[in-house]
Amino acid sequence: MRLAVQVVPRASEARCEWDGAVLHVHVPAPPEGGRANLAVVREVARWLGVPRAAVRIVAGHSARRKWLEVPDSPLLG
Repeated sequence: MRLAVQVVPRASEARCEWDGAVLHVHVPAPPEGGRANLAVVREVARWLGVPRAAVRIVAGHSARRKWLEVPDSPLLG
């Protein structure tokens, strides 16, 4: 399944908020050097309860709005 993600880098804590259409992912990592992307994959995998290898960024590598490919999940309803 493809998932629209809005990233908030340099957040005070890591968390995910689903609004029914877009997953807002807050990560403490800065965007430099791809660190925020790694943190996004880690946080989304934790939130969905899947291995990190099951989550991958398919578009928007250098943007705050990204498309992720993730396994189907009841959390995304």
